[in-house]
Amino acid sequence: MRIPGYSCSLWRTLSFCLVLSVFLPGLQLAAQETRPARPGTAAQLNVRVTRNQDIARIVKSIDTRSIERMIRKLVSFGTRNTLSTQDDPNRGIGAARDWLYSEFLKAAESSGGRMTVKKQAYEQQKTARIPTPTVITNVVATLRGTQPESENRIYVVSGHYDSMCGSPTDGKCDAPGANDDASGTAAVLEMARVMAKYKFDATIVFMAVAGEEQSLLGSTYFAEQAKQRGANVEAMLTNDIVGNTLGGNGVRDRRTVRVFSEGVPSSETPEEANVRHSVGGENDSASRQLARFIKETGERYVPNMNVTMVYRRDRYGRGGDHIPFLERGFAAVRFTEPNEEYRHQHQNVRMENGIKFGDLPEFVDYPYVANVARVNAANLAMLALAPARPRNVAILTARLSNDTDLKWDANEEPDLAGYEILWRDTTSAVWTYSRWVGKVTSYTMKGLSKDNVFFGVRSIDKQGNRSAVSFPRPLGRTAPATRPATPTQPRS
Repeated sequence: MRIPGYSCSLWRTLSFCLVLSVFLPGLQLAAQETRPARPGTAAQLNVRVTRNQDIARIVKSIDTRSIERMIRKLVSFGTRNTLSTQDDPNRGIGAARDWLYSEFLKAAESSGGRMTVKKQAYEQQKTARIPTPTVITNVVATLRGTQPESENRIYVVSGHYDSMCGSPTDGKCDAPGANDDASGTAAVLEMARVMAKYKFDATIVFMAVAGEEQSLLGSTYFAEQAKQRGANVEAMLTNDIVGNTLGGNGVRDRRTVRVFSEGVPSSETPEEANVRHSVGGENDSASRQLARFIKETGERYVPNMNVTMVYRRDRYGRGGDHIPFLERGFAAVRFTEPNEEYRHQHQNVRMENGIKFGDLPEFVDYPYVANVARVNAANLAMLALAPARPRNVAILTARLSNDTDLKWDANEEPDLAGYEILWRDTTSAVWTYSRWVGKVTSYTMKGLSKDNVFFGVRSIDKQGNRSAVSFPRPLGRTAPATRPATPTQPRS
């Protein structure tokens, strides 16, 4: 028996080796000690990770043909504008809503009763893009977690099933919306179909929302309801415009997906801003940590995809269904293709000067959508299988020292193996060093100054499933006073 980082020589007893292996997080984790790292040296993550075979099977089961069928079916409803008919069985958003509901119910059949499906509806009153009161309906499939300590931890993945042509208030024109956003909706539905048969510690919500083109209405309603009932939404992933690989700039890229994440939280309080002004962390929000996690996990399980982190919450002049979650304090990110083709977004279908305009299924790269779904599925599975990220992580600052003292609260999961401390240069985009420290709630990094690097802590279970990273806050000396945070500007 060999455990990475340890050896059992012949004179040691077999029982000692067996006991040692039980108290480590599976044979996959290496409990290597590292010498104090010098910032700027090469990456050396010291906890070795092998692929979770259930996650690998989930990724492999995502079916390109299934996704294409779903996208073409959504397009077949003619328009899915939020203002289109809701009672025609063949055309309009009502027909799309009912078809999605039936498809989620089919997916739930393999879950053994753990997946439930509902229509979450409310009446939206008149707004600039809603000329008359209109019912907005989200279709929500919830796959309940099976671990009592984790089932109330929720991960949400969404796409929006409404569409628009040249005007968001035109409910009559054809609005195929193949890429925006039948692609994201199909990715979510395919994930639900594949993942329903698997058991996860935490809960996963697969959601198709409406009213996105009318200012994120369906997602806003869901996020607000979640906030009001105190739901523990640990992360939200939205997929919006994830089907085109040939940009208007002429660049073809089938291997890259952008993940947008905000640095400074939209919900940051003045007190939190004061701490950030003192010690940094503008690049370490929960959403930014989620983006790093997605890159690390996605590229491990879908090695032919490059996850490109974009350090802003969305593109210029655009918005997505992750934003209402950000505004309510939930970690959230957006997936989008690398190079957009604006002649195929928000356009009336037409020929103009020999160029075809419109969001049509012929412009969708279906294998690419499947790969984006695989990146999503791998991350959702890892998040829902892993322990919760550590809580109340702190750097102790009461004394000045070239060592760094960290502490955090103990996790409650029975399969917890322990914790890993990560660090990186203050100019590095991703975590580059790590140290496995075991099942402890405090640790001193000897000879590594908190002034020179950023630290994080994550939890790992006995199967090697890893949480997202928690960024520590200072505990001890009070941060010096700074000017008050700039008040939030009204949205236009």
